[in-house]
Amino acid sequence: MSNCTLILILAGGLALSGCQSATYSRTSTGDFGCLAGTVSGAILGGFAGSAIGAGTGQLWAVGGGATLGGAAGSALTCR
Repeated sequence: MSNCTLILILAGGLALSGCQSATYSRTSTGDFGCLAGTVSGAILGGFAGSAIGAGTGQLWAVGGGATLGGAAGSALTCR
């Protein structure tokens, strides 16, 4: 993996972390359930993305799958 790719991945992660809101809501699952759903979704999305492509394309698929899986897990468990 080249340094340019690594820098782009880290910059993208930092940019996406800025979208995280600091609002708190009372949920039936609690904070642990919300965190567990988000992490589980990211892990499953990363595994699903690893089945796609090869080389650098596979790296992007894993990152995209983890991002979308984490967002989906968060949406399902953090109501």
